Amino acid sequence: MKQHLLLIPEKDDEERNALAQAWENLGGEVQRVAKFWLKPDVLNKKISIYGNDTFTLVLAQVLGVDLISPKDEIIARIGNRWTKRKIKTLPLPIYPKLTYPKFIKPVKPKAFRAQIYNSAADFKKEVHLIPEEEKIIVSEIIKIESEVRSFILDREIKDLACYEGEGDIKEARILAEDFLAHFPEDLPKTFVLDLGYNSTDGWFIIELNASWGSGLNSCQAEKVVECIRAASI
Repeated sequence: MKQHLLLIPEKDDEERNALAQAWENLGGEVQRVAKFWLKPDVLNKKISIYGNDTFTLVLAQVLGVDLISPKDEIIARIGNRWTKRKIKTLPLPIYPKLTYPKFIKPVKPKAFRAQIYNSAADFKKEVHLIPEEEKIIVSEIIKIESEVRSFILDREIKDLACYEGEGDIKEARILAEDFLAHFPEDLPKTFVLDLGYNSTDGWFIIELNASWGSGLNSCQAEKVVECIRAASI
């Protein structure tokens, strides 16, 4: 970790403080950045960035750093074995033909709000200015009674913790390990795997997120620090 610099937002935050401490304990350096749209002095050191989407994406662009992120549409290819619901990637113009309610999110990040839409009319209000060539991810709605976050590095769980509700976390780990061992497509070197639980369907994958922008959510900083380091190139 020597000569490896972690850039985080200046604003105080308990989780980021824990990560910064774990980083420094391993011999790395931490720099808190206020004006993330300006290039900080990093002295040609190896850089990793951790923070909210705007902070991290803008700072990465300023510094010429590549960030490792899972593609949003990969959730539609995972299959019912692990998601316990139908999820499809569809062309935007098909939305009037869908049955509602549906959870809909954009393939292009932040193009519109990812949420449950109760009717085609509701969704039309959200996307009326979005180009028709855009694609959407459409998911059946599934009840979530418990949620677990896991940080992944090279298809290995570095830490896994329940942050909402209750459930057998050992079973959550079994499902995550099954997915990591048997999903046939390439996965990013590091990412966050969020799992959900309900008493009808058991454990299932909710979504995949980027390690560089995900909160620890009860995971231990010292166990996931390598994921944060690997998320920036």
